Amino acid sequence: MNNRTIGIIIFILIIIMGVFAFMNREMVKDNRQAHENAEIIVKGEGLETRLKFEDIIKLGEEEFAAVLDTSDSNPEEHNYTGVPVKNIIEEARIGIEDKQQILVRGIDGYTVAFSIEEVIDKDNIYLAYQFNGNFLKSKEEGGSGPYQIIVRKDQFSQRWCKFVVELEVK
Repeated sequence: MNNRTIGIIIFILIIIMGVFAFMNREMVKDNRQAHENAEIIVKGEGLETRLKFEDIIKLGEEEFAAVLDTSDSNPEEHNYTGVPVKNIIEEARIGIEDKQQILVRGIDGYTVAFSIEEVIDKDNIYLAYQFNGNFLKSKEEGGSGPYQIIVRKDQFSQRWCKFVVELEVK
């Protein structure tokens, strides 16, 4: 390939990226606002529900232990406070009977998919807002919150999601 062909390909890719950025700007703006207001956006069945922190803690707040195992630390048990994700989906009145997965999105773009079976599994997936008795700090404050998905049955903590702003039932 010559330099001109490479230049044209790069130009086309830049145009494509610009179009996608333009199309997603409203979603990014909504998610940023939800993050700043400590809200969770729950989507599914054509519905969108925003839950504030005050609403979330009323959905069955639980204290639980989970083992955090990262690539740069040994496995260590920590105490968290949060709400089972299944309670949040129920509060948003989104049926899961015919659905297959729940997508969890963080403000940083990280997305994790969970099967419906994992979500309804007792004592498994939580939306946490406290870590060892302290509220999770935001990304700007060097934390992992204000919300973080904790998967208690994930042996290596690989499917945990920080800075959670959105749950989508599909």
